[in-house]
Amino acid sequence: MMSNEASLPAQTAAPMHGGPWIYGPWLDLIIGCGAWSAPFLLLSYFVARDNPRIWPFAFYFLALLFNYPHFMATIYRAYHTRSEFAKYRVFTVHVTLLLVVAGILVHAWYALLPWLFTIYICWSPWHYSGQNFGLLMMFARRSGVAPTKTERQLIWLAFAASYLMLMLSFHTGASNDFLVLSLGLPAKITVPVRAALAVFFGGAILWSFGSMAKRSSWRSLLPSAILSVTQFLWFLLPAIIELTSGRDVQQTRYSSGILAVLHSAQYLWITSYYQERESRALGANAWSVSRYLVILIAGGIALFIPGPWIVSRALHVDFAASFLTFMALVNIHHFILDGALWKLRDSKIATLLLNPDGNQKQQTNTGKAGFLGATRWLAGNSTGARVLRISAIVLLLTWGAFDQLHFFYSSRADDTSALTRAAAWNPDDSAVQIKLARAEMNAGKPTEALVPLRRAAEVNPANISLQKEYAQGLIAAGKTAEAYAEYQQILRRDPKLAQGWINLGLLARQLGHKAEAADDWQKAVDLSPENATSQLYLAEVLDQRSEIQAAARHYREYLKIVATHQDEHKSEQAQILSALLKVADADAVARRDSDALVEYRGALANAEKSGETAFASLALVHLADLQEKQGDAAAALDSYQRGLTLDQKLNEPESTAVDWFNYGQFLRRQKQPGKLALACFLQAEKLAGDKTNEEGIAIEQAKREVEASVGTNAAAQLRKDFSQELQDALNLPPDKLKARQ
Repeated sequence: MMSNEASLPAQTAAPMHGGPWIYGPWLDLIIGCGAWSAPFLLLSYFVARDNPRIWPFAFYFLALLFNYPHFMATIYRAYHTRSEFAKYRVFTVHVTLLLVVAGILVHAWYALLPWLFTIYICWSPWHYSGQNFGLLMMFARRSGVAPTKTERQLIWLAFAASYLMLMLSFHTGASNDFLVLSLGLPAKITVPVRAALAVFFGGAILWSFGSMAKRSSWRSLLPSAILSVTQFLWFLLPAIIELTSGRDVQQTRYSSGILAVLHSAQYLWITSYYQERESRALGANAWSVSRYLVILIAGGIALFIPGPWIVSRALHVDFAASFLTFMALVNIHHFILDGALWKLRDSKIATLLLNPDGNQKQQTNTGKAGFLGATRWLAGNSTGARVLRISAIVLLLTWGAFDQLHFFYSSRADDTSALTRAAAWNPDDSAVQIKLARAEMNAGKPTEALVPLRRAAEVNPANISLQKEYAQGLIAAGKTAEAYAEYQQILRRDPKLAQGWINLGLLARQLGHKAEAADDWQKAVDLSPENATSQLYLAEVLDQRSEIQAAARHYREYLKIVATHQDEHKSEQAQILSALLKVADADAVARRDSDALVEYRGALANAEKSGETAFASLALVHLADLQEKQGDAAAALDSYQRGLTLDQKLNEPESTAVDWFNYGQFLRRQKQPGKLALACFLQAEKLAGDKTNEEGIAIEQAKREVEASVGTNAAAQLRKDFSQELQDALNLPPDKLKARQ
């Protein structure tokens, strides 16, 4: 409507008899002008938040009453007479056939679905804006206010700006829905542009309405003014909330959610009025709005529900994907056809919508006859035609009720019995199978979850996300080898899946393929250098292979990412501290002593701040080793003693044993009394427990060497009680150290 109405010539007009109203002030303002938008949006927010189980079903029921019929209203308008059908033949025949072909292609090639769905999602707000703009102009002219060319263009540009503002929100950064493709525009560019568009919208609307108010009353402008507020609520407010709060706009929920219900109700309000006036203009006096609505509800069901069910059950196509395909195609067909049908510059439409007294007879070559012989018979009054019409309506309404019940069962995410029933009615519905699998997982039954996961993966093998769900299910069920094989297949089809390479590397490591794990994580890093997990895993495996400097490069990258996204890595304090120590160790090995000292102290400060006593002790021991190598024995002594004091608060005998052993060796190198070093080794031996491992053997050897130097009797006495010597070692003052030569 927007582009068509924009070219409408300015006209002078006087207030119409009975005012601007279609059905009356209250209904027109609430439904037609969208005055109920704010309370309805708030109500839907609180209901969805407080009743997460009931709301999806309630919304799906609203779609049956509003969304589906509003599509049928356009079909009814374009196809129910020969004249309308012929007038828009390009759209009623040729475009329709093209979209049918598109539907076949999307069902055959799943990769096309995100493109089709993105077109639908991005086109929807433009379609909604066009309807609001067209109704705004209609009410202005029915009220006797003829916007000037400048006023009309400014309002049109304001509405276009609000749409563009929302589109920039949709396409800023990565998409939050795999079915919606994003341009990935940087926020630093889109944020100021969106702010400027918001300011322009407000300025253009205020100036235009202020200008019109000079030659009219605000009462006459009330319907149009409310429509401009509706446009603000629908499009600017979500974007402003995002800009001020940082919360992302959910594309699919916004474009196809409650806003679609508001738009559809508005559409049914105006089309029912138009169809009644057209019918009376063609000479039909017995117009029934209830009969018209029944036709729309039944027709709307016919557009959306039978197709996916038939395709899914007959051809074993994924019902979820098929439903989304039909939804996108019907919407796109509606957008195209609606844009062709509703033009206020069309004399017939202008007569029926702008002239309350325009009920004069309209000339038509077919009356209410259908465009084909079969449809003429079907629209007739014969008994057979009436029975067939009624039977079709009953069948469609029954089918719609069945579909509602299926959706009700499938929406009970934590009820395995309800989900099992929904899956039995249509086993080729991947969405239901995934919900059933998750319910089984939540119930602690990972093995049982594999059955629906496998079915979901089989019914739509082109959907990578379903294959990943199945692979994750295999991991949860402990089937490592099968999960490994599944991820190999996934990555053969999509080798650019960074998370897939991370998971494959984890599985390869569990299966003992350490070299392959390193290669997998290297591929993940190459594909997504900003992924902290892949950087950390690769660093760890390189460190295990003693490639210290290579590992340190990736530890540094990991730490940079963590520093940039601290909120996302709050639970990784142990990994962060370990990475800090590994980087410091690498610099110490490379003789970058000044850097290593800063890094050890930084790691120590972080450990103390976060209460990680074990890491604080480890940082002190590593720092002590470096300080000793630099010749600062006093500082090394202090670091060792602080570390051992922290060890006393821990229940980690093995690591504490290593620290006592290292301290004993330090005392030997510093030429301290042999009894002190021997006490350290005896304490290490006591804590280590296992004397056969590498640490145990080293402790035993050092102990024997010191025992030989202190003498047999002294050593024997110490083995009985070395607590005093151990305390003396822990409290050794720095002035007792001898200067190293």
